[in-house]
Amino acid sequence: MLFWVIAAILTLGASLAVLLPLAGGAKGTSSSSDHDLEVYRDQLSELDRDTARGLIQPAEAEEARAEIARRILRLNSADPAGKAAAKQALITTRLVATAAVLAVPLVSWGLYSQIGSPDLPSQPLSERLAKNPADSSVDELVARAEAHLAANPSDGRGWDVLAPVYLRMQRFSDAVTAYRNAIRLDGDSAVRQAGLGEAIANAAGGIVSADAQDAFEASLKLDPSNPKASFYLAMALAQEGRASDAVAAWQTMLGKLPPDSPWRGAVEQALAKSGNSSVASGEPAKGPNAQEVDAASSMSQTDREAMINTMVAGLDEKLRQNPRDAEGWMQLIRSYVVLGKADEARGALSRSIAVFGADSDEARKFTTFAASLGLTATQ
Repeated sequence: MLFWVIAAILTLGASLAVLLPLAGGAKGTSSSSDHDLEVYRDQLSELDRDTARGLIQPAEAEEARAEIARRILRLNSADPAGKAAAKQALITTRLVATAAVLAVPLVSWGLYSQIGSPDLPSQPLSERLAKNPADSSVDELVARAEAHLAANPSDGRGWDVLAPVYLRMQRFSDAVTAYRNAIRLDGDSAVRQAGLGEAIANAAGGIVSADAQDAFEASLKLDPSNPKASFYLAMALAQEGRASDAVAAWQTMLGKLPPDSPWRGAVEQALAKSGNSSVASGEPAKGPNAQEVDAASSMSQTDREAMINTMVAGLDEKLRQNPRDAEGWMQLIRSYVVLGKADEARGALSRSIAVFGADSDEARKFTTFAASLGLTATQ
């Protein structure tokens, strides 16, 4: 009941704030005809003074006085109609404004009574954070952890617990911060470094950047069998265009994984994807393989450059036929950068963004990848 009383008072106050100016809007105002009449009276007084001082001839004064009188008569004859029209317009404006002001609270109250929850008790954040964890949602648990860490920023264990939660919630930037704090406060571990690398890669749209690789390599130094670090480092090879090296790394990893490892599915999927080389069927375009690179190394400088340029041109043509190949676009951009063809690389970047749309996840991925190579869409 208190809610409705407060709502009624606030609504009345807001309505009066709008209605009162409308009700008194005409007070203190004079019509244009009253103003004109006052001007004509001043002209007659001025004309009498000029006549008395001899500044104007009597005949001319009479003519001017007659003209002013005619204007006063016209003003008086037209004024009743003008006043009536102005009064009617003012009444119409007030009625429309009053109806609009009254309609807003009536409609809003009607809707709220049907779809709102006026009887729902308040839920202060402090009370929600004090709930039993078993009865709390994930967001409430995260809020509790964040409140605790805000008051105790040196709690490395808290950061360590919160970091993978951020990762699962796809709050990748927060996950990077949490992992770095956990490592700084509680020391290095293979799991923390692998998690940090995964957070950095996901924050970059899936690109395994140099920072992410450093984290994964640090994880493998602490635990050479860490599957997450091994998987992402193989992915980095694939993103750099070293498809055969990536396949070899995944195959080696697959041979070491236990049968029940959850990473086996991810590795098998990556291998299956890397094995699809038919562009005609709409599958990813591939660049030069290891055998072609070895053959190129035995050629002269001129022949080798010609061969590489031909391969890159072939990849470019395949992407024109099958433009929905995200991996192929990144390989083409990297190839042009390696060849020192910055303009062609920028052109490939712009084309790839145009294919998927400037607001797409792929476009952000291409931009981040190009930036890691020192390339931007413009000069």
